[in-house]
Amino acid sequence: MPGHVKNPVRSLGVLTGGGDVPGLNVAIKALVYRAEPLGIRVVGIRAGWEGITFLNRSLDKSEIIFREDDRATWKNGYIMPLNRLNTRDIDRLGGTILHSTRYSPLGTRVANLPEHLKSYGEGKQPHERVDLTQEVIANMDYLGLDGLIVLGGDGTLNYGARLAATGIPVWAIPKTMDNDVPGTEYSIGFQTAISRAAEFINRVRSTVSSHRQTAIFRLFGRDAGFTALETAVVTWADRLVIPEVPIDIERLSKLVIRDREHNPKNYSLVLASEGVVLDKASESNELNDPFVHKKKVNVAEILAEQLSERIPEVRFLPIDLTYVLRSGEPEVYDKHASIYFANVIMNSVAEGMSGVMAAFHNGEFICTDIPSKAIPARRVNPVDYHEGRYRPRFECIKGRYRSQEDLTQIS
Repeated sequence: MPGHVKNPVRSLGVLTGGGDVPGLNVAIKALVYRAEPLGIRVVGIRAGWEGITFLNRSLDKSEIIFREDDRATWKNGYIMPLNRLNTRDIDRLGGTILHSTRYSPLGTRVANLPEHLKSYGEGKQPHERVDLTQEVIANMDYLGLDGLIVLGGDGTLNYGARLAATGIPVWAIPKTMDNDVPGTEYSIGFQTAISRAAEFINRVRSTVSSHRQTAIFRLFGRDAGFTALETAVVTWADRLVIPEVPIDIERLSKLVIRDREHNPKNYSLVLASEGVVLDKASESNELNDPFVHKKKVNVAEILAEQLSERIPEVRFLPIDLTYVLRSGEPEVYDKHASIYFANVIMNSVAEGMSGVMAAFHNGEFICTDIPSKAIPARRVNPVDYHEGRYRPRFECIKGRYRSQEDLTQIS
């Protein structure tokens, strides 16, 4: 829930967590540029939550500041002061200059504790986990930070919500190519993912048509099928499978045969979200670990195997697109969304309201609660997907009449 900052904010930490996406550097730059005229110092925290947790307060402060020209700071230099000069051109870069990890302070394995934090593991087994939230708070105080701005997906934001609940001022910006962060209809990285996927899929058409193959593309979407769904729309893919709907492999086989028979070039395209679970697609043995993302086998390869058993005369080509979609400069709309999200957050900072996440809802950039683990991920609306045809459903797209007078009043 939102809270009010007791004292004026003069120093902010910024970190990026989880998988990288194009657009993070744009948001970082926008935060810095907006903070300067407000008289706010911005401190970059490298390596996500790991950086603000594992920072070693016993070292001299010069040793924890990252400098490219000093190899000694490359490992323990978790701090990167940010200003207009060193962020001037980062908006042209993909990834994140602050680096990122999937680490959570809530569940650090005793075996992974750095030397200066070994005392937390006394009397515990190497596989046991400890909560290092007190280290996060102590390190913030050590750095003189009045609050944190966190850019991330479900794991990063979940811990941000936990930290905010302790009274620490936290602000959040959603990013994920899955576009499944609850509370917002858009997250940084989503448009770039779709554009990259469409570009690559359309390039591969020449190969699969030349060899009369059926290509099966694995895309992002651990819990939700938004990325695959939107990509299927713009590429006119033949079939689409997403986590929200169980797969009937026999039905999919018949549809693949039909698609090929109706295409004079005798090829077809199938898109699959990475989170689709099939009978043979078992998850990793870390499934029950709440601090580790569920690891999925390559669903494109599993689908290719199962379909090959049923249609041996067809050559299936499994292609993993997931990490390809993360690379390179962000698309224009992701730059736009990053800048607007950053400014929404800085407005909240200036107004003294913390514990909020920037969001896009009903055509507006707004602030909402930082989502906790108790709030499930956004999922594809069943009306947008045809469960019988394994395709996007366009019949649900409807528009009511509005007169020009109505539109003029709205604008």
